[in-house]
Amino acid sequence: MTRKARRFSGGVYDLGLQVAWCPKYRRPVLGGQVAERLDELIRQKAQERGWEIIALEVMPDHVHPFVQHDPKSSASYVANQFKGFTSRVPREEFPHLKSRMPALWSSSYFAASVGAVSAATVERYIDTQWERPRKKGDGS
Repeated sequence: MTRKARRFSGGVYDLGLQVAWCPKYRRPVLGGQVAERLDELIRQKAQERGWEIIALEVMPDHVHPFVQHDPKSSASYVANQFKGFTSRVPREEFPHLKSRMPALWSSSYFAASVGAVSAATVERYIDTQWERPRKKGDGS
């Protein structure tokens, strides 16, 4: 993986952000076509904002993107842009999401900044989500 520094009028940046969020009650409702649609929507929002998705995994009970973003976007802004955009559309397209939960996403999220040195490690972690054994109460 090669990340590159980007330029803007005020400087040069290379900002990576690892984000994760879960459905309400951490219900495992993000499989199959829902997962595919979420992947499309997240990539669409990133492109719209000029952000680059380095890695993305939609698990049954959480979403885990690694995104390179601009310096004017805070971690909370990035997370909330993704969560807000990916809440309404899937609930309209997949009625079972609307009938089972009052909202698609929980109100919380995880965000961690990622330096260029550890970017490959984060990408590998996200890409291997399916390979790790899962335990009840496991926060990953």
